[in-house]
Amino acid sequence: MSALVTIGIPCFNSARWIKAAVDSALGQDWPAKEIIVVDDGSTDGSHEILKDYGDAIRVIFAEHRGSNPARNEVLRQSKGEWIQYLDADDFLLPEKISRQFSEAGDCVCNIIYSPVLIDENNTRRTSELDMNLDIYCQWLTWQLPQTGGCLWRKEALEKIGGWNEAMPCCQEHELYMRALKTDLRFQYTPTPNAVYRIWSDETLCRKDKRLVMRVKTGLIDEMRAWMESRNLWNATSQDVAGQACFEMSRTFAQYDLDAAAAYHHARKAAGLIAVKGPAAPVAYRIVYSLAGFKPAEQVANGIRSLRRKS
Repeated sequence: MSALVTIGIPCFNSARWIKAAVDSALGQDWPAKEIIVVDDGSTDGSHEILKDYGDAIRVIFAEHRGSNPARNEVLRQSKGEWIQYLDADDFLLPEKISRQFSEAGDCVCNIIYSPVLIDENNTRRTSELDMNLDIYCQWLTWQLPQTGGCLWRKEALEKIGGWNEAMPCCQEHELYMRALKTDLRFQYTPTPNAVYRIWSDETLCRKDKRLVMRVKTGLIDEMRAWMESRNLWNATSQDVAGQACFEMSRTFAQYDLDAAAAYHHARKAAGLIAVKGPAAPVAYRIVYSLAGFKPAEQVANGIRSLRRKS
């Protein structure tokens, strides 16, 4: 395969990181590539760094509108048959694109996806991607990879309307959902070569966990309705979606216990609570089974307080 790949980088006030991202794009050993950076109204000197690359990259300067409008600008401006998106604070290992194409082989697909390497606190781990689950359950468990982990066929992205510019968070998950609902074909490749940096708690998705919970819950409900209409919803789907909602109710309880209890009650009534996984250790499950969600959270909060004091 010798297809042209567009590597698209949205950049907003990323002077700290943008050089590493661009250098990793230029350093791809896939020869047929173009790099487009959309500077989304940066005020921190990012554009000066980008200008130093000259004709090696294409830079589009735009008013600040957010990452999804910037990604859609890449889609509009790209010449490539395939698009590799890369957030400005992340980077790619040199064989990311070539290895994905090699591992995908001659399959006819729209999205090639792999796990990503998560870089946090000077340690690196591979994101979870359970191939014992079907593609729908991988979506329900939020395992489909962060933005850099995919190659998208351009015409497929255009078919589904590109990125949803109204999404405040969970942006790639909403895009994946529309791809699944449009029956686009996903091809898994096992080697992680995209590095996703977690370096700040000030990003919207990490700072406002309640917003993430509301958006994620709405997406799960939308996916469930569609899967049921296609006779794709099964016991495994119910189980993994229930575990996701249980985990969100536990996270919510750390901010507002009464509201979390109401959320838990509504999710349980919808058949979407499964008390299992890392968020449900044995002691918690015992209290939960005897007294219910709110008392179990009160006990858990008490234990956390004692640990903080000790």
